[in-house]
Amino acid sequence: MATPHISAENGQIAPLVLMPGDPRRAEKIAKDFIDDAVLVSDVRGIGCYTGTYQGTPMSVMASGMGLPSLSIYATELYRFYGVEKIVRVGTAGGISTDVQVRDVVIASAAHTNSSVPSLSVPGVTLALAPDPYLLRAAMNTAESLEGVRYHVGPVFASDHFYGGNPDSMGGLIKLQTLAVEMEAAGLYAVAFAEHKQALTVLTVSDHLITPGGDLTAEEREDCYRSMVKIAAGALIG
Repeated sequence: MATPHISAENGQIAPLVLMPGDPRRAEKIAKDFIDDAVLVSDVRGIGCYTGTYQGTPMSVMASGMGLPSLSIYATELYRFYGVEKIVRVGTAGGISTDVQVRDVVIASAAHTNSSVPSLSVPGVTLALAPDPYLLRAAMNTAESLEGVRYHVGPVFASDHFYGGNPDSMGGLIKLQTLAVEMEAAGLYAVAFAEHKQALTVLTVSDHLITPGGDLTAEEREDCYRSMVKIAAGALIG
């Protein structure tokens, strides 16, 4: 069954999905981590690859950038392709002084300036959080990896890469928010709506409060192995 944004046939996408934002990163993850990966969809250049990870069927599919784009792909995967678990893997800007460039952040909650938390239930602001079992599995996997600095806590999923409200940053830091990205809240909202499981695992590529040491585009492509191992471990855990 093809959807408007995915051309794969039934059964070609695994129930477990790693979801980076960048199509090039999806291709790289599939090449580096997924055995016998096959391209099963490429609508609008958003590739989906399916193979196995440690013997378990797993797919990798890009989401594009921002909450709206991710929400489209996550909804179609959950609703039409039998996907049960999605773990977003991507980059984030650190805002907590406890977080350093190259650290991994496991998002235990997603604050956002999007309207997503107030759309489903009128008069209620939803608390957007990951599946607790995926969260626990990710923490267990991270703990088992040597030399990996990781943090567990809330992130801020912004609708704005440029602009937004800079005055909100201080309040987010006071609430122990670790980093800023652009998709986690959308993924958690879709998972709630579709009664499925989701998690976000991020690599800190730059720091918005403590400048210096930012990763180049090439380094962002390569400095992701720990993040992917944690995410894939959560999916099969």
